[in-house]
Amino acid sequence: MKNALVLCSGGLDSVVATYEIRKRYDKIKFLFFDYNQRSLKEEEFCSRKICEKLNGEFVKINLKWLGNISGAALNNKGDFPETTEKDLENTEKQILNWWVPARNSVFLINALAFAESEFLNNNEKYDIIIGLKNEGREHMKDTTPKFVEKVNELAKEATNHGDYKVVAPLINLDKIEVIKLGEELEVPFEFTYSCYIGNNFSKKKLVHCGKCLNCMLRKKSFYWSGINDRTNYAL
Repeated sequence: MKNALVLCSGGLDSVVATYEIRKRYDKIKFLFFDYNQRSLKEEEFCSRKICEKLNGEFVKINLKWLGNISGAALNNKGDFPETTEKDLENTEKQILNWWVPARNSVFLINALAFAESEFLNNNEKYDIIIGLKNEGREHMKDTTPKFVEKVNELAKEATNHGDYKVVAPLINLDKIEVIKLGEELEVPFEFTYSCYIGNNFSKKKLVHCGKCLNCMLRKKSFYWSGINDRTNYAL
């Protein structure tokens, strides 16, 4: 029996990754992290909705301390740096605006501990799935194939049995290719949330701010993919 522990933020990438692997695993558990992000309610709603659709089990992990030490705009209330189309020509300067200290490393270590506990307590082995994609030339350091490779090396030394595996099924795809794959897999894009900021959460109508870096990347990627963007943007 093959089991998957999916790090699902409710974002487009993690949801597409979940749909991509779902037929290869018998049981899927959704791991959702609360790190005091501004869009917590929207992300959790989408993650729970996808979990329900795929008959998974939802597990919420409290990492509020991470948000408390973060200086990233996605953790702090008030004004945030808006992104223009011109800014997309060079996003390297903006990365630190949205960088949460060691976020993916913290997420994966928590997931690894959860996976090991499932084996030690229930004799069930889980692969860990993360929705990292090819971010291109300008990328955060914890989104690369090298990062995934190093985490897998760490997993061998950090656990008693050492044979846990972190899988990033989208790691060689760019955002446009991820959207095209999602369309093929019939991903309900209306239940994915990319906005860093959040916008007056409502279960009836999810709204993206349309001005943060992630919203701009989502807009442009849907445009260039040729796939209809059903996202509601405030701007």
